[in-house]
Amino acid sequence: MFDMLWRAIAIGIGATVLMDIWAFFLHWAFGQPRPNWGPPGRWVWHLKDGKVFHDDIAKAAPYAHEQALGWAFHYFTGIVYGIILVVLAGAGWLAAPTFLPAFILGMVTIGAGWFLLAPGMGAGWAASKRPNPMQIRAFNVISHTVFALGLWGTALLIR
Repeated sequence: MFDMLWRAIAIGIGATVLMDIWAFFLHWAFGQPRPNWGPPGRWVWHLKDGKVFHDDIAKAAPYAHEQALGWAFHYFTGIVYGIILVVLAGAGWLAAPTFLPAFILGMVTIGAGWFLLAPGMGAGWAASKRPNPMQIRAFNVISHTVFALGLWGTALLIR
């Protein structure tokens, strides 16, 4: 059981690292904005006050370490998803990882961003209040596909 937990943690970290490499590639190759984990960090910080949904997270009181908290939250979430995958797919999947369970989880995890994080920060359901919601949604699907590849690829590397 302990071995499965550590492998699940490694799988979540590996997938998150690949997702970040993808984001930095998009910035380098196409000029996409680099990830800014400050606003999610501010959102996490304000959860302690019992406030989940904000009209605009930029108007919430800033937190001095929100960028670091956002990055930690990003990796914590990836680790939780790695654990969920291993729990649902089981030891057999760890021994012989296949892409489909990782892909399904990757697609399901988009929902957390669309239906919790985006509205929580004031961007609306699935970024509906942003000027480019369809572009954001497309990038979310692509990024979470990369995350799924990272789940699967890391599992293959550490089996």
